[in-house]
Amino acid sequence: MEAHAGDHLLTHGRTVGQHDCVAEIVEVLGEGGSPPYRLRFEDGHESIMSPGPDSVVRHTAPEDRNR
Repeated sequence: MEAHAGDHLLTHGRTVGQHDCVAEIVEVLGEGGSPPYRLRFEDGHESIMSPGPDSVVRHTAPEDRNR
């Protein structure tokens, strides 16, 4: 998994009725775009996470990053 600051991390719900969670990647802490990532969620809280197989990176265009 490779990401850049400004991309979004989508984590799929694991159980029936649980919604997907989307967070903005604000900092990449691993080498070469690899996890862990510092994430900012829609409610404003931040967390450091190493995503599992239920997560995917939604890449943003380079000119849209860090806005």
